[in-house]
This record gives sequence, C-alpha cells and structure tokens, in this order.
Amino acid sequence: MGLKETGLSDETLLEMYQKLVLTRRVDERLWLLNRSGKIPFTISGQGQEIAQIGAAYAFDLEKDYCLPYYRDLAVVLSFGMTARDIMLSAFAKAEDPNSGGRQMPAHFGQKSNRIVTQSSPVTTQFPHAAGIGLAAKMKKDPIVAYASTGEGSSNQGDFHEGINFASVHKLPVVFVIHNNQYAISVPVEKQYAAKKLSDRALGYGIPGVRVDGNNMAEVYLAFKEAVDRARRGEGPTLIETMTYRFTPHSSDDDDRSYRTLEEVNTAKERDPLAIYTKELEELGLLDDAKKEAYEKEIMALVNEATDYAEAASYADPESALRHVYEEK
Repeated sequence: MGLKETGLSDETLLEMYQKLVLTRRVDERLWLLNRSGKIPFTISGQGQEIAQIGAAYAFDLEKDYCLPYYRDLAVVLSFGMTARDIMLSAFAKAEDPNSGGRQMPAHFGQKSNRIVTQSSPVTTQFPHAAGIGLAAKMKKDPIVAYASTGEGSSNQGDFHEGINFASVHKLPVVFVIHNNQYAISVPVEKQYAAKKLSDRALGYGIPGVRVDGNNMAEVYLAFKEAVDRARRGEGPTLIETMTYRFTPHSSDDDDRSYRTLEEVNTAKERDPLAIYTKELEELGLLDDAKKEAYEKEIMALVNEATDYAEAASYADPESALRHVYEEK
C-alpha cells in the first residue's frame, strides 16, 4: 500500500514528514536534557511516530478533539502544540500550557487545540472521550474524538467501560491501541491471551482493525475510514497499531533488564523516520537538499524552544493551590 493511495497532496505528505522529524528531534533533545540533569523526567515515543502522525492527519486538526496517552508526542504536535510548549512542560515552567508546571511531563492538555488534559492513572481518557462523543451527538456537533492508549493499559477497566458506552450509543470516537510490545517491562505474551487486541472490538459490536504502525498509508487509510464512519453517526472503531518503542519506558527505566540490545537494534532496522524518508524519496518529493533544509529549520525551532523554556520563570509558590479549591 503506497502513499499515492491516500489521496493526500504532496504538500501534506511533506508536512507529515516535517512533523515526524520535529517529533524525533524534540524527543532526542528531551533525553539529552534529562541525562545532563536539566530536566527530571522524560517519556519517549521514538519508533512510534508513523502510527501517531498517520492517525492524527486523518482527523480535522482544526475541529476534532484529542485525548492522547503519554507517549503521543507526534499526535499533540500534529494537533497544534509547539516545541516550545513541550519544552516549557519539561522544564516545569509557569508558561507551560499543559498545567503551568504542576503536572509531570507528557501529561498533555491544551484547551486552544482541543487536547484534553489526561491523568496519571492510565486509560481514564477513554470514558472522557465517550463523554465528549455523547455531548457532540446531543448537540449535533460533527466532531470526532481521538483516544489512545498502549496495549498494557488496554487491560484496564476504563478501556472497556469507555468503548462499551460509546458503542451502545454510537458515539463519534476512534479508540486506539498503540501496541509497542511492552507494558513497561511486561511483554505481550504475559499481558493478554488474544491473538489480536483489535479482536476485542467484536465484543462491543464495532469494527476492529490492526495495522502496521510503520506504514503511513495503511495507518492513515484505516483511521480515515474510522473517522468518516464516526462522523456519519455510525459509531466508534477500535484500531490497533503494531509498533515498537526504541527507548526505555521512561528516563527512570533500565530496559536491559527485560529485553536484549539485539532485539532493540533489530527493531531499529524498521525505523519509521527512515521508512517514510525512503518513500518520499522514491516519489521524488524529497532529496538531500530538502532534507538538509528541513533539518536546519527544525533544529532552529528545537534550539529556540529549549533556550526559551530554560530561561523562562517558574510559577509562584502561591499558585500551587490554584484550580484545587473554589476561587471567588
């Protein structure tokens, strides 16, 4: 399945490439900042970018709602967050649009871009997405909600309750499992007995689809069909993207205790950035000069975002109780 089958313009395909490179460079910078002691924590999506960008671009990025999970950096950047927004969160500065520096990094939330604040307990966003879908249906508002989680989190109760409610009421939600093979340190064979997690959709009476998370066209077309179905009032879809995370679970994790370096290096042979770059080159849309120009432009953004966030002010201590108690 090739990119031409998506029906996307050359301009959009290149925009998706720029978003992929931006995501990777921001992610890499966060690791450098953590390892140099400048930020306390980071959680990474390296290796999962195509699954995220292909999904995001199937939505109306100006109107639809996004309920991401913590590894969805490429999704929130596609929905309108900036490198500066991400860095302000990482440095826990007052201007952080997610929480004013109160919440852990990768707990995305930005009202202006309809990115709904998430919680540290995993998969609580699934019932929230069903609620947004119900409100949209009642108001006859033709929006669709994106709600994602990892395969480990798909075993939580909120996952089933959210999908079940949305299925019964035919709500406009696309539910996503980004299956990266590990729930922190627990491999898939110890997480679930099903052959495919997308088969869980059968129990809710909705379509379930598994896609190759490294194939941009396959991901985009599956999500486009699901989004169109939801917008027509036909209810939710469950999509499972098969992917792999190249980094440890987080900056506090040592993945050498549960997987081998050989396994990780084998997975990196299918790096989504390299795969998508090659596809665009074969279409004649990308050459060395364009790659160099994009890289220069993106690194300037990342450097500016890093410098700005590092120099920004922390929140006043007195603001710690804001949004906790009623304010008059």
